[in-house]
Amino acid sequence: MEFDKSQSFDREAEILKVLGHPVRLKIVAGLMSQSCNVKKIWECLELPQATVSQHLALLKNKGVIEGRREGVEVYYQVVSDQARRIVSALCECSPCK
Repeated sequence: MEFDKSQSFDREAEILKVLGHPVRLKIVAGLMSQSCNVKKIWECLELPQATVSQHLALLKNKGVIEGRREGVEVYYQVVSDQARRIVSALCECSPCK
């Protein structure tokens, strides 16, 4: 790739920034294999619910994940192909069990 002053890379930089935290990387890696609700995510990661909710809000705000309501629960899934490619390139992802 050559230098191109017309290419902004703004979106790519935003995705890299939001993925630049270990907890958010773990969340995205887990959600790449299955959609989960907040409870399952915090149980798998052994983190407080409030902490997981804050990270989910950041990921959702940047368009990396989306939530789908089923009754009273919201199930999250990765919707950003760029984020999927980045996380896949960084690690071998295994589902949260």
